[in-house]
Amino acid sequence: MLKRLELHQVGPAAKLGPIDLAERMNIFAGDNGLGKTLFLDIAWWALTGTWLGRPAWPRPESNAAAPPAIDSVVESKTKPSTAHGHFDFKTQEWATRTGRPVMPVLVLYFRSDGRFSLWDPAQHYWRRRKDLGVEDPNRPDALHFAPGEAWDAIKSVDGKIICRGLIEDWVTWQQTKSPEYELLVRVLAELSPGPAERLVPGEPVRVWLDDVRLYPTLALPYGQVPVTLASAGMQRIVLIAYLLVWAWRGHRNAVGLLRQEPEKRLVILFDEPETHLHPQWQRRLLPALLKVAEGLRDEMAAQFLVCTHAPLVLASLEPTFDAAKDRLFHFQLDPTTQEVSLEQQGFTQRGDVVNWLVSDTFGLRQARALEAEQAVEAAERFMRGVGDQNPAGLRTQDEIDARLKRLLGDRDPFWPRWHVRTGQVDQA
Repeated sequence: MLKRLELHQVGPAAKLGPIDLAERMNIFAGDNGLGKTLFLDIAWWALTGTWLGRPAWPRPESNAAAPPAIDSVVESKTKPSTAHGHFDFKTQEWATRTGRPVMPVLVLYFRSDGRFSLWDPAQHYWRRRKDLGVEDPNRPDALHFAPGEAWDAIKSVDGKIICRGLIEDWVTWQQTKSPEYELLVRVLAELSPGPAERLVPGEPVRVWLDDVRLYPTLALPYGQVPVTLASAGMQRIVLIAYLLVWAWRGHRNAVGLLRQEPEKRLVILFDEPETHLHPQWQRRLLPALLKVAEGLRDEMAAQFLVCTHAPLVLASLEPTFDAAKDRLFHFQLDPTTQEVSLEQQGFTQRGDVVNWLVSDTFGLRQARALEAEQAVEAAERFMRGVGDQNPAGLRTQDEIDARLKRLLGDRDPFWPRWHVRTGQVDQA
């Protein structure tokens, strides 16, 4: 698995790391613009030797004398292996050693904008076969799905089908009762938000007059719904389930053709798993994926690198977080030096989402609307006898009381403090 990353002169930080990663779950939190997605993109490059589009951009102040660098440590089949990459200003590319990746492993990247990427050592190992002294044009660098592209077949430049797509695969698996379908049913069950909303495949149906294909459906409480017409959140879950099954089974089929043994490791990169998901789903997704991975343990071990803005995602991990194999990291911006850092944090069971919101991980002073927070802070200054420091309109007891009544609910926990301190009778 990916053991360590260290970045120099790339992204928002002059130096980041070294970051020692856990063997199972690695969670990254922090404000927008501090480099969380870039970190996942670089992790993808460290594992696969390929970039997702444009390579990482060097910092403007970097130069050839001290070029931007990416150092990584990955755990191969026998021992950890280090790799050093640096940015070549002449070629405008990241240069590293040539040849095969040091760690053959399945890498699946779920991106926040709906794109998905897969790197499979059996199918994408590498296009440039310098270890053999030849080019291998039949193996792409990786497989990338644009938003919505995973539904239908993807063809290579020479017309060969690389992926038949969810619609055809699902229906074929279901009609033939294949091992892929059995696994898909189990994964969908694990990813369901609860017993009342289980994701159960329905019967395939024809949907459109001008499309003779059968479409897979979900048997929902209010009837069967074609997966392509389900909600955005359900479509995201369905695609995650399909791609997990497709990547794993596809790898096993590919190594069968190569007469090789399947790889035993899977790295899942996941950017903002909360995207499109109701809180019911946000608090179940990562525990469900961990359970799916646990179910594959005899055949494949999984490592997760997850970036999130959602306190429910972190709260959902409290029952399963194990400090021996899981870690929480926080991107932060120093307000004085304006420097970005990435630090490991202790994972504390905080009990609810409010406590996560006001923790160092998310940094809110209060879990309220901004105006309500300002009114409560003005009230607290008034109770400390420094109400004259408040902004105009919030300096007297009556002004503050009127603002609190407009912004706080009747059952807000701040009311008892305010009423006792100001000698008011609670009329709630």
